[in-house]
Amino acid sequence: MRFSSRLILALMGAAALSAVLSSCSSDRIVQTVNATNSPRGLSVVQNQRYGPDTRNTIDVYAPQEARSAPVVLFIHGGSWTGGDKSQHAFVGESLARAGYVTGVMNYRLAPQNRYPAYIQDAALALKWLRDNAGKYGGNPQNVFVAGHSAGGFNAVELVDNVRWLREVNVPISSIRGVIGIAGPYSYDFRGFSSRNAFPEEGLPDDIMPDRHVRADAPPHLLLVAANDTTVYPQNAINMEAALQKAGAQVERKVLPRLNHITVLGAVARNLTFLGGTRAEIIQFIEARRLK
Repeated sequence: MRFSSRLILALMGAAALSAVLSSCSSDRIVQTVNATNSPRGLSVVQNQRYGPDTRNTIDVYAPQEARSAPVVLFIHGGSWTGGDKSQHAFVGESLARAGYVTGVMNYRLAPQNRYPAYIQDAALALKWLRDNAGKYGGNPQNVFVAGHSAGGFNAVELVDNVRWLREVNVPISSIRGVIGIAGPYSYDFRGFSSRNAFPEEGLPDDIMPDRHVRADAPPHLLLVAANDTTVYPQNAINMEAALQKAGAQVERKVLPRLNHITVLGAVARNLTFLGGTRAEIIQFIEARRLK
């Protein structure tokens, strides 16, 4: 009996998928997720250099014949110490199929590179993506920034802290929205295993995104996995409160059944049966994109 790729992945179950995306130890299953979400028919360019470090590279996935399409920068997670854009090709494929020019970036990793190195990398990648958006059919004034876990921290901090976009001369008005997926926005992570990603000295007020909300912050979508035991859902609650206090638009959505890993896996087109992550992202972008 032959089974479809979708059924095979379904039978793997959420536990197997968690192993897939949480570490590099299940490379074969990661490859299966990416292989069953082939970018065939899309315009794909890999390893475009946006900065001087060897990790300063970005892959771009775009619909063929795109014209003035929304542009999305996606930032991977990995506790700031691991992860790679190649593991997240399914994200680029999925969002490009939805009509968006999507950049999936790498960044410098801790402990060799601590905060704010990876935020500055995100700023450089965003500048590169805006500067080159037109080559791929994207509109540089119609940009969204998204990230998962540590990448969610990077995405929100990049846009909300007035310092980072100013350093690379990217206008905040070009950012139409920010999407944080299971991100740690408010807790001081120096007491956890990821402490090596942050300076040994300083206060949470110097680091955490919920302390850095700007008055002109763009709309935010904060996606929370109902069964997340890795990043406390209170992070999104605190971030939502900070944005509301500043007068910014924010939606916090709790997605049932999903955990810290499957909330990202559900972005893959053939894994949407896991939960509503992809649908929520597309709905958010469509409601806020330039028409």
